[in-house]
Amino acid sequence: MLVRFGRRCGQEKESTEIKNSEDQVLYPPLLPTKEDLRQVTIIPHNEWERIVDSLDDLTRKAACLRAERKAKKEMHFRSQEVAKHWTNTYAGMRQQKLEAKKKRDEEIEAERQILDLEEEIYKQGERKKAIEYAKQFQFYQTERVKNFHSGLLLTRVMKERDAQIESQKNKIKSDKKWEEQLKLNIEKAFNEEQEKAEKRRRDRVALANDHLKQIKKHEEEEERRRKQEEKDAEEIKRQNSLYEIEMRKKLEKKKEEINENRRHFFEHMNDKNIIKAVEQQRQEEEDEKMRKFIKAKKRITQMMKEKEAETRRVMEEHRERINNFLTGLMKEKLDNEDLIIARDIAEAEAEWKKREQEKYEKNKAELKAIAEHRGIVMKNKEEEERQRKIEAKEQLLAVMKADQFFREHEREKKRKADKEHRDVQDAHIRQMAKNKFNAKQAKQAELEYWRHTEALVAEKEKEFQDYAREVIEQEFDSTNKYIYPLVKAAQEGPGGGRGPVFMDRGGLRPSYQAHDATGVQLPFCNSQGPKCNFQKSKGRLGFTW
Repeated sequence: MLVRFGRRCGQEKESTEIKNSEDQVLYPPLLPTKEDLRQVTIIPHNEWERIVDSLDDLTRKAACLRAERKAKKEMHFRSQEVAKHWTNTYAGMRQQKLEAKKKRDEEIEAERQILDLEEEIYKQGERKKAIEYAKQFQFYQTERVKNFHSGLLLTRVMKERDAQIESQKNKIKSDKKWEEQLKLNIEKAFNEEQEKAEKRRRDRVALANDHLKQIKKHEEEEERRRKQEEKDAEEIKRQNSLYEIEMRKKLEKKKEEINENRRHFFEHMNDKNIIKAVEQQRQEEEDEKMRKFIKAKKRITQMMKEKEAETRRVMEEHRERINNFLTGLMKEKLDNEDLIIARDIAEAEAEWKKREQEKYEKNKAELKAIAEHRGIVMKNKEEEERQRKIEAKEQLLAVMKADQFFREHEREKKRKADKEHRDVQDAHIRQMAKNKFNAKQAKQAELEYWRHTEALVAEKEKEFQDYAREVIEQEFDSTNKYIYPLVKAAQEGPGGGRGPVFMDRGGLRPSYQAHDATGVQLPFCNSQGPKCNFQKSKGRLGFTW
């Protein structure tokens, strides 16, 4: 064995094998790991390093490239960090310009924000002024303030009129003619006032008559509507009764159909039983015919056998006669002729035996075919009978199953109808509870609305009373003689209408409109007292309050 890389080539070194003195078996030197030294290649250290370097060359090159790239990147980062704060570079100058521009923009934005804040404050003040003006204008446009201003104007007009009258009295001298003229003018004015009052009274009477006509018309319309509703109710009741009658007819018709189907079914079953009996009788007749046919066949076969036996006997006798005749001839003829005749007789006998055997085989085959056909027919009949019984049983089961399915379907329909009825009842109960809850909520909302309205009316009333008090005090300082219209207008109550005052609604005065195309507010009629008994007329007019 030559050693490579470890020694020079030459002779083989003497073996260091250990000889066993007992069985003379050689044991090669082994390493602690049980490796055979003769199978180990020894490589020098330099060669080993060369092989390792050749294997790790790509890895070391990649590691070197990564280290160089990382060093360049770190150097680039250090350069950026060092040159980041330099001001004599293009980037530094650009950064300074950007910072200066950003600072100027911030200053401009701060100035703009200050201007916007001032503008917002100014606009807010303008909005407040506009809102106050709108509130004041809306306050002045209310009906009650307008009535109060009308009273104020009346007060000032009365004051101005008295001042003018006083001035005229001071200017005009006491003249008899002037006094008479003044009396005539006063009488004329009084007459005109009386005529106007009479005209107003006639208008009120005409309006009352119109109201009575309208009430009567409304009562007639209500009576017609009630009669129409009664008529509709009777029609609905009649329709319901017709519907119930129709439903009863449908149920009766359905029951009749069920009974008719049941009757048809039983008739069909009876017909099937009759047909079955007829079939059975026909089968018995066919079996009887088959038995007669078989009996006749047997009798024919027996007759054929007897005829064959008779024929065979006749043939035997004929053969005996022929044999006797031939025996006589044989004695007369030559030996060769005797042989020919014997051969012909033997052939004739063989042919006859062959025909007899074929006839026997044919009869046997026919009898076998007849027996097989009889067995097949009987088997088919039994199979048909069994199949017919199975079909009848299946049909009966199908009818019973259909009847059970119909009953189940009817029970299911009844259960669904009951469930739907319960669902409808539950829905009605839920709807009633919901309606009750909604009504309660609506009532609560209405109460809340009236509470809010009363609070708002009270606030507006306070505002109006403050305003009226200031105006009355100013007018009272000038004169205290003509402030009654102002006091009257201030005490009329809110609402602006001409109806009665609602004390439970903050003193509101509602407005009532005429029930015609004009829709104007009805006048305020303040009579001296009732001229008729309203308690008696309420019942006559149909009122219940």
